[in-house]
Amino acid sequence: MSVQDSPNHLAQAFIQFSLESGVLKFGSFKTKAGRISPYFFNAGLFDDGAKLSRLASFYAQKLLQSDLQFDMIFGPAYKGIPLGAAVAIELARLGHNYPFAYNRKEAKDHGEGGMLVGAPLKGRVLIVDDVMSAGTAVRESIALIQAAGAQAYGVAVALDRQEMATEVVQGQVQDVAHSAVQYVREQLGLKVCAVAQLTDLLAYLQNQSGPEMTAHLAQVQAYRERYGVA
Repeated sequence: MSVQDSPNHLAQAFIQFSLESGVLKFGSFKTKAGRISPYFFNAGLFDDGAKLSRLASFYAQKLLQSDLQFDMIFGPAYKGIPLGAAVAIELARLGHNYPFAYNRKEAKDHGEGGMLVGAPLKGRVLIVDDVMSAGTAVRESIALIQAAGAQAYGVAVALDRQEMATEVVQGQVQDVAHSAVQYVREQLGLKVCAVAQLTDLLAYLQNQSGPEMTAHLAQVQAYRERYGVA
């Protein structure tokens, strides 16, 4: 494997691409968990053909570098639908043709009907989504996949924030010691493949110069110290 194709280079190139596309931003953003994050990743802003194509190439390269052995791709509604389709197209272009399916949020009561569209769910299914916050979407996808008689095998995401997940305990939202990715790996038994992680973002910022980037680095480091997991 060349330096240009190494996992670290791929992650750094992805972060640069995300910044250039305006998908990754620095500032003050409130997360679903109610935390104030110094950075925000919005995959919905990969909003034209060129960006979506390049995004899919990052997923495909990461998957080909990984040890994941899956039989088909599933894109959960809604963001996972275009992501899963784009990744399936890119993998096919690279000589790896996989069946693709996705779900509807509401069952269709006419035509072919049902919740699922595309290839029949069977074998080892790879779920493709943008980021993982609480693992809720993954659990919903697992239920659909298992109900169809297939195996939920793994999850591919663009960014692993590597921070504590939250749980509702006696009506109160509380931080827990594991991340959503760790929960999916250890509790749900799925493999997880992330194009980049928070540690890659920190490494990127450490290699940048200028007072603005230095300030972003300090803020992201402080956030990781407070909410990060190993």
